[in-house]
Amino acid sequence: MSYTTTIKEEILNNISSKSEIIAELSGYIRNNGHATANGFQLTTENVAICERIEKQIETLYEVKLQKEVKDSLNFSKKDLLVLTLTDKKDFILEDIGYQDSKGNYLERPPQYIVGANEEIRAYLKGVFLSSGSINDPKTSRYHMELLIEQAGEAVFVQMLLNLFDLNVKILTRDKGYMLYIKEADKISDFLKLIKATQAVLYFEDQRIYRNKKNQANRLNNCEQANMDKIVATATSQLDDIIIIEENLGKSLLDDKTQEALEYRKKYPEASLKELSEIISVETGNSISKSGLNHRFRKIKELANRFKKMENEEEQ
Repeated sequence: MSYTTTIKEEILNNISSKSEIIAELSGYIRNNGHATANGFQLTTENVAICERIEKQIETLYEVKLQKEVKDSLNFSKKDLLVLTLTDKKDFILEDIGYQDSKGNYLERPPQYIVGANEEIRAYLKGVFLSSGSINDPKTSRYHMELLIEQAGEAVFVQMLLNLFDLNVKILTRDKGYMLYIKEADKISDFLKLIKATQAVLYFEDQRIYRNKKNQANRLNNCEQANMDKIVATATSQLDDIIIIEENLGKSLLDDKTQEALEYRKKYPEASLKELSEIISVETGNSISKSGLNHRFRKIKELANRFKKMENEEEQ
């Protein structure tokens, strides 16, 4: 079962008031239904959604919908469930804010449908049940979307969502509009908005896991970069020492710098910090990392002098 299906099945079990049921039906039907020669049809592959719509309309309006099972045309293994509304069609469509008293489609539902926060939440819940999806947070990216056919409806739903500071964006698609959210915290807020409690807990658990995993990867990368830097520094210092010794120039260095030279040869893989601690313990003379670095600068300067002399002789 997909994460989206899990969310939808959870919110289908929420208990709603009569005004919330009307708002939910409005959000669902305005984004799913269409008129046909035989009546008004709703389609879904989700059995639980189909049963909920049937039950809600029968309870509110004492009307039974005609149900038909068809083969899905989008290569899905699931059958397509088609609900057809014929009895009291115009009355119901007007009551849930799909059309006006003359049968004209409404660009947006009447204010009484979404007059309070709970009704707005219910309307958005209906829209999500109709056309929404959310990526499983285990995947590489966070993404939530709603696919809406009518331009006015798309702008209206975007406005409702952004009343809750969800920062919803909208894109034009071939067959309508896509409203989407890519921010993880905003997707989590949307799930709270439609009262998908278990889905929120799962989403946040996966966010924490991914954040910890990413943090661990960053630390490992940082540690590897530090190790690479230590190895490069030590290798460069050893190369300088080889040049000095090949030119019999060790005696040109003061005693403390010669001591640093010998300890680098003895501990070729140690960092400057580790090497300064080793020298301090073994000699009894404390030396800081910066002090040791100063001695290696003298070694490099002498090695560069020998390299310069060698280049001049070659010329």
